[in-house]
Amino acid sequence: MRVYLAGPDVFLPEPVARGARLKAICARYGLEGVFPLDPFTEPAEWAALPHSHRIARKNEGHIAACAALIANLTPFRGPSADVGTVFELGFMRALGRPVFGWSNAGSDLATRTRAWLGHHDTRDDEGLHIEDFGLCDNLMIEAAIVASGGVTILQDCDFASRWDHLEAFERCVAALQRTLNP
Repeated sequence: MRVYLAGPDVFLPEPVARGARLKAICARYGLEGVFPLDPFTEPAEWAALPHSHRIARKNEGHIAACAALIANLTPFRGPSADVGTVFELGFMRALGRPVFGWSNAGSDLATRTRAWLGHHDTRDDEGLHIEDFGLCDNLMIEAAIVASGGVTILQDCDFASRWDHLEAFERCVAALQRTLNP
């Protein structure tokens, strides 16, 4: 089974090596990991599109060719998950396929948001309410994962090493494999 590996991992210093590590873990569980940077045959009509749009279409093509998605929801450039990753998760959910998530941030979104803002109020500096459901991220993300039959695996890593650990990812892959083969 092909599984799309969504996440901000493509922005890491050595993304191809990171993708290879993720795909090797998938293979140990009998799954074929598909990384966003993997080759994709672009239709001729894409040639006129801006490079950024071709990347988006390629990723959508990868997702459409996969049976499930595992999303790295580790906070990226702020207290929440990468917005591109969240789009991909929603895209797969809209296709009616299972989505799973993992994060190397063990605290909930409200705790991270308040720390990022530098205060412990229930509202931000603009007076806007801070979402506080005790979830790992925005309620739409976790609800989509659960509704699809997936789970979210959390591991608490220190901020400096959050991109180094893949234990939560491996536990997520194992959970997906168990879901497919109960």
